[in-house]
Formats: sequence, C-alpha cells, structure tokens
Amino acid sequence: MRPLEILRSVILSISSNKFRVFLTSLGIIIGTLTIILVVGIGKAGETAVSEQYSRLSVESITIARARGMGQTSATSAILSKDDALIMPEVLLNVRSIGVATRVVTDVAANGMSSSITIQGITEEYAEITRLRVLYGVMITNEDSQMRSKYVVLGSNIAGDLFDGDLEGAVGETVMIKGSSFEVVGVLDRVGGSGGVTATSQADSGSVDDMAFIPYDVAVKYTSGTTSRNTSSSANQVSFIALAEDIGSVDAAIAEIKEYILETIGTSEAYTVTDAGNVLESAQATAKTLSTLLLAVAVIVLVVSGIGIMNVLLVAVKERTREIGILKSIGASRRTIMVEFLLEAAMISVFGGMLGALLSMAAPSLLSMTDLAFEPSMDGILLGIGFSVITGIFFGFYPAAKASGLEPIDALNYE
Repeated sequence: MRPLEILRSVILSISSNKFRVFLTSLGIIIGTLTIILVVGIGKAGETAVSEQYSRLSVESITIARARGMGQTSATSAILSKDDALIMPEVLLNVRSIGVATRVVTDVAANGMSSSITIQGITEEYAEITRLRVLYGVMITNEDSQMRSKYVVLGSNIAGDLFDGDLEGAVGETVMIKGSSFEVVGVLDRVGGSGGVTATSQADSGSVDDMAFIPYDVAVKYTSGTTSRNTSSSANQVSFIALAEDIGSVDAAIAEIKEYILETIGTSEAYTVTDAGNVLESAQATAKTLSTLLLAVAVIVLVVSGIGIMNVLLVAVKERTREIGILKSIGASRRTIMVEFLLEAAMISVFGGMLGALLSMAAPSLLSMTDLAFEPSMDGILLGIGFSVITGIFFGFYPAAKASGLEPIDALNYE
C-alpha cells in the first residue's frame, strides 16, 4: 500500500468512530494539560522563590535560633543584642550585622484589627534585608535609642487598615498591644517572604503582611525581655550578618560559629546559613513539588495509554476480516503495523494538541486562585511529546497483533 492510502485508511477508521476516539483521547487531553500546567506552575514557583530572595545580598548570613533550643540548661544561654552588635568589631570577615525580634499580636486602626507579626529591627537589619519604603521613611537606630513609637507597615497591612490608601497611611496612628504607634512609612510591595523568615502560625511569612518597629521599642512594649539566660523570647530573636565580600562568606560563617561557641558555650544553639544555601534549599523544594506533580501527570497519561491500547485491540477484532483482505492482496506485516501505529499516534497527537490549546486558558483560570503560572514552550513540547510517546508505546502491542494475523484465519474470522 502507498503511504497516502495508509493515511486515508487511518483517517477513515478514526472518522467512523469519532465519539469513541474522543473518549479515548480524553485521558491524553487531561494528561497533556496537566503536564503543561505543572511545568508552568513549577517555573512560576522557581521564579517567585528567586524574586523573593533577590532582596538579600549574596554576602548576607542568617543567624537564627535552632529549633528545640532553650529547653535545657545547656542550651538556655542566648546571644544578646550587644553580643551580636560587636561582631563587626571583633570578626575580620563580618562587615555589618542586624538584629530582629518578633511577636504575633493585633494591630488596630480605623475600626479594623488584624493579627500579624510585628518585627522589632535595627537599622542595619533593614539595610541588609533591603526593606524599601514606598511612602514615608524607614525607622532608624536613633528611633530605637529614643524609644520612639514609630511603625513601618507592609503594603498589605497598610491597605487593609487604611482602605487601600497606602500614602495616606503615613502620619496615621495604629494601636499595638494597647500602645499608640505613629505610621512613619509604608513598604514597597515585595511578594513572598523576601528573605525574612517566619516561624509563627499567624505569620504568613510575607514582608507585605508584617509591621516593623524600632528594636528597643519592641523589647519594651511587645516582645518582652531578651537578656541573657532568659529563654522565653529567645526563639523570636534572629540576626543577619553581612560578610566583607562574596569570597569571604565561608570564612565569616566559620568565625560566627566560633564566636557563638566562645560567647554562650555552644555552637548548636544557632543555625548559621548564607543566602545562597537558603535560596538553593527553597528552589530545591519547589522543584521537588513540581516533580511530584509531573509524576501524577505521567500516571494520568499511562492510564490514557492503556485506554488507547484497549480501543486498538477492539479495532483489531472489528477489522480482522479487513486485515485478512489486505494481507491476501499483498499487504505486508510492516504495512499493517504502520497503519495501526499511525492511528495510535494520531489519536495521541489530537489529544496532545487539544490539551495544549486548553492550556492557553490557564493564566486566566489560575488568576482566580493563589497559583502563579508561567507559560513556556518547554511545557507544551513536553506535554505533546509525552502524549505521542504514550500513544505509540501502548499502540505497539495491538499493531503487532494485527500484523501477525494469518490471512486465512483473518478471512475466516466471524
């Protein structure tokens, strides 16, 4: 048979069973769409992680209380603010260090109230984490020394408390733990955590949902004491250091660990991590989730492939006499196999293309959810490629069975 005749025969077979072919390809459509969505969501997730941590300098080093610390006398000693602030003076590879303490409490204004994380920070902490005000000014160390009740609001909190008027929030007053604080600034929107970690259940982890006040004001009015040998608030205090340059990050980490050991008697009470490792860990988590979702999509395609194999086996039964006639007039085994494999491939391509077309509506549909989607040609090619491979793989056995029929047996088949 000529290639054109084989193609016409395949098209005729598909067109005569349109509904059955559609039902068969439905799994391919869903599987392809799922793969494209997973790839797009995964790429958007990795991009978001990179953007969230892009505010952190590559020379920054996070020093945080290790989980479970403060439970025994051996680990109850903590780094005080003063211990941390002298690091740049006594450590060769540390240029600057910021201190932050946090507490979850209610913030109220204009009859609105919201439970959020309040961060008490030093001026250096704001600089290293690159907190940028959109309106107003950032709090300073002088504000901390003067115990000024100033607050800088994240964009989401400012919008919630002041009906979306971010600029108008500056100069207004909010209530924090029964004390009045003047809003001196509103942060530019960050999205994600922005490299500022979260530990509490009421904390979304986003800078946009936090409020920032001077460190010493936080200690006095919100967070309580953080003096040495008082572990009640130790887990709420963190530090962020800045190495002299990117080449001295490892040396700075080693110096900081040694300093902690000498100062409090143990190096296990705090974790010391550079921004690069934090970013890599977050990206690895995002990739792992994408891989798991991709595996689910592949399973959907495998199930769809079994459906294709089932339909083609039925087709072989229905067309046994036709196959016998083709063989009796000289059609080779290869011709019969190509015809059935081509039919499986066309069903898969049809499903893959339709799934790819449906994925074009993904950005609009996902915009109604919290999921971000980043369209990519890689996802489309991967989805269609998997669908075609699935169709051919599961179409091989029915094709081989059809090509192996003996002409006399096929002609005598009832």
